[in-house]
Amino acid sequence: MRQPRPGPADTQSESYTQRLRRLSGARWKRWLDVQAPYRWNLRRLELGRTLDVGSGLGRNLINLGPNAVGVDHNPTSVAHSRALGLEAYTVAEFFRSEHARPDAFDSLLAAHLLEHMPAEQAHEVVAGYLPFVRSGGRAVFITPQERGYRSDASHVRFVGFDETAQTCRDLGLTVLRQYSFPFHRAAGRVFTYNEFVTVARLP
Repeated sequence: MRQPRPGPADTQSESYTQRLRRLSGARWKRWLDVQAPYRWNLRRLELGRTLDVGSGLGRNLINLGPNAVGVDHNPTSVAHSRALGLEAYTVAEFFRSEHARPDAFDSLLAAHLLEHMPAEQAHEVVAGYLPFVRSGGRAVFITPQERGYRSDASHVRFVGFDETAQTCRDLGLTVLRQYSFPFHRAAGRVFTYNEFVTVARLP
C-alpha cells in the first residue's frame, strides 16, 4: 500500500516540536488542567482502539486508551511521545509495523491535521490510513476555529464544518455529527482553543 505524502516541511522540523512543547508546557495550563474538557470529549466518544493520525506530542494519544497507536511525520514529536510511554511511529515505521493491516482499528482520529495541508493532500493522507479501520468504524476530525487558525503560521487553509463534511463525502464517509467544542460556535472568533468536531462513519 502506498504511503501518504508527508505534510509541510515546517511541521516536520525539530523546532516545530519544540514550539508545541513550549505551548503545552505553559505553567498556567498545568495549574488549570486545561486538557480536562478535551480528555472528557474524547472519552465520551468511546472510539475503541484508535489510530491517531498526526499524533504530534501525544496530547490526544495519551487519552485514547492503552491500545491506541499514533503516527506522525515529525520524528522528534514521535520520540517525545515514546518518551511518555506511548506507542507512536513515524509514517515509514507505521507502514512496516504489525498495525498496518486491514481492520486493525475501531476508529481513526485526525485532530488538527486537515488545516495543515491543501484539500487534495489531506484527502490522500486520510485515505491512506482508512483501510486499517474496520467497516462501520468511525473517523473523527478536529480542526481549529478562527482564532485558533490564526494562531499557527503552519496552517494553510481554514477547515470548518462544511470543508470537513466535503472531505468526508469525498472519502465515502457518512457524517454522523458535527459540533463546536468546548464552547458555542461564536466563541471560536476569540477563544484560541475552540474546535470544530466532526464524527463520521466508515462504510
